[in-house]
Amino acid sequence: MKRTTLSLFAATAALAALGGVAVLTAPSGAEGGGSAARTAAKAPARLPVQRSMALCPAPTSSDVGETAYTAFTPAGGAAAKGVKGAKDAKKGTAELLSAAGGRNDDSSTDDSSKKDDKGSKGKKDDKGDKEAKGSKPPAPAGTSVLSLKDPGKPATAGTSRSDAPALIGSADGTLAPGWTVQQTTVVAAGSGRGLHGLTCTAPDTSFWFPGASTAKGRQDYVHLTNPDSTAAVVDLELYGKDGRIASGAGEGVTVPPRSTVPVLLSSLTDAPADDITLHVAARSGRVGAGLQASDDKKGGDWLPASAEPAADAVLPGIPGDATSVRLVVFAPGSDDADLKLRFAGPNGTITPAGHESLHVRSGMTAAVDLGDVTKGEAGSLLLTADGSSAPVVAALRVTRGKDDKQETAFIPAVQQLGGRATVADNRPKGSTLALVAPGKEAAQVKVTSSAGSEGGEPAEKTYTVKPGTTLTMEPPQPAGAKGSFAVTVEKVSGGPVHASRMLALPKDGLPMFTIQPLPDDRSSVKVPEAAQDLSMLNR
Repeated sequence: MKRTTLSLFAATAALAALGGVAVLTAPSGAEGGGSAARTAAKAPARLPVQRSMALCPAPTSSDVGETAYTAFTPAGGAAAKGVKGAKDAKKGTAELLSAAGGRNDDSSTDDSSKKDDKGSKGKKDDKGDKEAKGSKPPAPAGTSVLSLKDPGKPATAGTSRSDAPALIGSADGTLAPGWTVQQTTVVAAGSGRGLHGLTCTAPDTSFWFPGASTAKGRQDYVHLTNPDSTAAVVDLELYGKDGRIASGAGEGVTVPPRSTVPVLLSSLTDAPADDITLHVAARSGRVGAGLQASDDKKGGDWLPASAEPAADAVLPGIPGDATSVRLVVFAPGSDDADLKLRFAGPNGTITPAGHESLHVRSGMTAAVDLGDVTKGEAGSLLLTADGSSAPVVAALRVTRGKDDKQETAFIPAVQQLGGRATVADNRPKGSTLALVAPGKEAAQVKVTSSAGSEGGEPAEKTYTVKPGTTLTMEPPQPAGAKGSFAVTVEKVSGGPVHASRMLALPKDGLPMFTIQPLPDDRSSVKVPEAAQDLSMLNR
């Protein structure tokens, strides 16, 4: 009997980049003809992403919180770099929609979600499930909150609602490459008062948060947002100084479709602990994850996820006036990690006295108080493998101010900038960039400030970062800018460079600030070209 078999080495690739997707279809015109028809795969082509996603958690439950959303796509993007396929990119859309509500403050069946303590989520009055008096119902799922129209100009929106929903956003066409969304909230009073800033995350299946806490006086919530039409199932794993913290309540957390679920970490364990590591691992589906930390005395902020586990780590942008710097490191592999600690300041790299090295046991979290490591000079912390290549994740908890005027922010380990990164919602005289070249080679970097959300002209400047140093500066100010603006950082040449942005909005003597890492925006991706193999046809 004649048997027909078709062997197709195809070219359908869905590549995620910042939640973006680039799709390449199989080339046409391939000819059969036995083994001679087989064609080796060509070198990968670089294509602009066709679709990006961003997930923003519910910003705050405080009645005295003000939240600003800023969306931005750099002008030119892939087309300016001559990326293949950029000229054919369609005019795009970029929109943030409200997600369906979901509450899971303690992953248990008790009524702790009705608590009225400071900073508690899901606050309700004595009418139980009814809306609090005078409040408005949250926006229905799918309601548009913010829409970006054109590359190169930020779009903004704001809310003062204590029940503002999580947002699910997507951008396609020319608005997809490098699309970024910043969520900035000022909490005027109560637990966690201060500036809470977050670059909205792309969906993924794994997130590491070293620096979390379940200690008394801290309320840490992990927000899980599911952008898809099927439910996601997530495990929340906690690791302390002695290893895994048993938590049956954190296993198999269901996140309904297009919904968000906040979980209070202290509800997952009976033993309060500071300096722990949270691992968000999706069993099925994918989620966006953000961790919001609120402290009764030291304010609060969003703790960004650390870069993927690696033998070395770079944590850029410690402000020079930091009064306390605490390092938290976790070793997720099967081997212990031995690390050398160095501080890269404006003039070179030094080893902090008394903190030359750190030993991290496998599966355990280590923490060390670095105190006044900056000595009044802004810089970055460099962790390098000391005879061992065991991977680690890491973050810094940075405090500014003293006594009752303290404020906290976090700096996670940040991947190096491969090409370009953007941070939105910058304010005149309020933003500070930190660029560090951790290797032995200098790096040249171009910084572009966009026009303001309400007008103005973009500005750009090129900087050289000397090897082993941190360059800290205000980004170039857009001429006549009104409203907030975006800052794009592009590597021009040289060695590895890592970046972060600090936004400072002091108020009533309180040094409100937040720090966002600038990982590569991966606005384009390499897609391998493949050929068809029809050699088995009619065989």
